[in-house]
Amino acid sequence: MRVSRRTLLRLGAGAAALPAAPFVARAQAYPSRPVRLIVGFAAGQAIDILARLVGQALSERLGQQFIVENRPGAGGNIATEAVVRSPPDGYTFIVIGANNAINASLYDNLNFNVLRDVVPVAGIYRVPQVMEVNPNFPAHSVPEFIAYAKANSGKINFASAGSGSVAHVTGEYFKMMTGIEMQHIPFRGAPPALTALIGGQVDVMFDNLPSSVEHIRTGRLRPLGVCSPARLPALPDVPPVADTVPGFETSAFAGLGAPKGTPAEIIEIINKGVNAGLADPKISQRILDLGGTPMPLSPDGFGKYVADETEKWAKVVKFSGAKPG
Repeated sequence: MRVSRRTLLRLGAGAAALPAAPFVARAQAYPSRPVRLIVGFAAGQAIDILARLVGQALSERLGQQFIVENRPGAGGNIATEAVVRSPPDGYTFIVIGANNAINASLYDNLNFNVLRDVVPVAGIYRVPQVMEVNPNFPAHSVPEFIAYAKANSGKINFASAGSGSVAHVTGEYFKMMTGIEMQHIPFRGAPPALTALIGGQVDVMFDNLPSSVEHIRTGRLRPLGVCSPARLPALPDVPPVADTVPGFETSAFAGLGAPKGTPAEIIEIINKGVNAGLADPKISQRILDLGGTPMPLSPDGFGKYVADETEKWAKVVKFSGAKPG
């Protein structure tokens, strides 16, 4: 029996469509129940606030609740391990942050490897640090600070939100890039560190911009430089540290990751949902208000970003000998 060319083409097109049917069915069925976004820090911090905004956007877009669950402890490692051990079914995600990139080399015996065990899903935001001093400190610029530190070697100290925090490793990074000596003074979180800086008990801090920007605007702290490649809208008169120390750039960041083995079509659905949320003026403006920048990325793009940050901080941890607090 002869089969016409038109019939063959029709049969071929139908066969080609068959493998896509399960994908379409799964995509249409997902999510069929609430989804958890696990945050490794207490409620109220920037990473938690923005995770909730993104969760709300995903809920509205996909018709199911995206619930933020806070599991603080061990620099975010408790939350990360919980997600790594979760079923890769698309119903549990980790809000990955700079802590994960730092912890990869800061901790010697983690039970997981973020780059191996967590699938990158989507970026959310970046928040640069700001180098700041008490208004009575002699230096008014990054070059003046470096000159003063070299003339007073070993007498300068810098505050941080705790050993292994972004503020800590940024200070160590500054030491590595400039060759100056500074003593690290860790505190239990950014608020007490800022209180000590405002009171003149410590000399300098590399803090996340959101928690410092109002102190800067009211004159309680003097900014020397921002740790971004270019000037920031929140502090347009403050030059980048990189103008003096070429290549110096640090940011806190956040994005979503999933357990290894999570289906690619689910990763795609969540990625598109997050990026659509970041395009919403209300969400993007909230990120800007917190001193950050929206970071819409593909899964591969976010994965490369996390890998690059992990490599950078590994060099700093090795240089400094930093240990967990």
